[in-house]
Amino acid sequence: MEIATLVISHKKASIDDIQRAWHGDYKQLIDRIMSYPGIKECAILLTCNRVEVYVYGRNAIEMLKDFAGKMRVPERIIEIHRGEDSLEHLLRVASGLESMMIGEDQILGQVKDFYQLGKELGSIGEVLDTAFTKAIQVGKKVRKMTKINEGAVSIGSAAVELAERKLSTLIRNKAMIIGAGEMGKLVAKALSHKDLEKIYIANRTAKKGQKLAEELGENAKTIPFEKIEKYMVEVDLVITATSAPHYIITKPMMERVMNVRKEDLLIIDIALPKDVEDSVKEIDGVLLYTIDDLREISKENLRRRMKEAKKAEKIVKKELNHLIEMLKELKAKNAICMMYTHADYIKNEEVVELYNKLKSKYGIDESVLPILESFANSLIKKYLRKPTVRVRMAARNGGVGIIDAVEYLFGGDFHGISEAENEKIEKGKAETSLEGKQSVKG
Repeated sequence: MEIATLVISHKKASIDDIQRAWHGDYKQLIDRIMSYPGIKECAILLTCNRVEVYVYGRNAIEMLKDFAGKMRVPERIIEIHRGEDSLEHLLRVASGLESMMIGEDQILGQVKDFYQLGKELGSIGEVLDTAFTKAIQVGKKVRKMTKINEGAVSIGSAAVELAERKLSTLIRNKAMIIGAGEMGKLVAKALSHKDLEKIYIANRTAKKGQKLAEELGENAKTIPFEKIEKYMVEVDLVITATSAPHYIITKPMMERVMNVRKEDLLIIDIALPKDVEDSVKEIDGVLLYTIDDLREISKENLRRRMKEAKKAEKIVKKELNHLIEMLKELKAKNAICMMYTHADYIKNEEVVELYNKLKSKYGIDESVLPILESFANSLIKKYLRKPTVRVRMAARNGGVGIIDAVEYLFGGDFHGISEAENEKIEKGKAETSLEGKQSVKG
């Protein structure tokens, strides 16, 4: 049995490709994958930037290839990893090394959420539980021991970082966001963690602005779009992010605002096309920055993150070795468990049979059962001691084939022999034995 992973991510796929790869809800996907013969465990990651399927079982690669063929996406955007490569990929995902924005924190929370969901649905067993638990630990460790997640690299978060630099702090300040689209939402989310006194949201569609304000909490409030000028008198920061084809903030408007204001006003325009007229920067007291200023901040932070990514990769490599050792030990433990379970099953049958024979011939009572069972347990323990030690040694020394052989010999979900097959084998054994005796006799 092996671990394998199917990956469709932003590296090769478009957003449309990734969305097309989703079929049904999460439970339906899990059920479909678990219905494949030989698949024992499964976990899935579904985010806006990736669809990833992790499986553990027999013929895992063949299963993923078949599943990929039914996803209605180009073959060129699909990656399939197996074994150690699959495990390393999972650790890298949780660490933010595979993210579109290297080091972003959101992916770690998503890995946790989908891991818990898989546990609740019963598709994650010992092996994937060990792998995902380790991945989450490594994701936390990377962020603690490096600065891979520090510094804004998206335009929205870079706007908030710039505001903090220029205003020293955003605590107890008042801010206005103009535009409640995707970029406005990113800005709002970043600002929501800054302990602002008030966040005003202005959007041409009031309902959309109201929804964003409700998501932000008590200190957020929607204002009528036509009253932007009035509220700019009292705020410390204005971030514009509309999709309007014309200027929202003009030079005459800002001259009126600054005639009333006593303090400087920071305006950050992240809209394309621009929301703020260029000549606004000529007004005393207005500090105007555009998306071009933010791109430099983003590039600077990205260069810093790339440097930290090298440190993160060293941590991942080291922790990958630990994970491989953990899974070897787990595989050995399960193989040993198969040996003892099989022996215990036979022991129970044989003790009962022996007891019935002794009772019939010598009239013994049930008080002898513990003695018979103790003898059988001692025999099993001594008989399996050497195989147990050698299976553990095989795990430590990379003898996977030995452990696979033990799993095959002693059964388990995919190695079991049916009663009919067993009878056939036993019959064949008896016939061979009889033929041998006849041959000697002849």
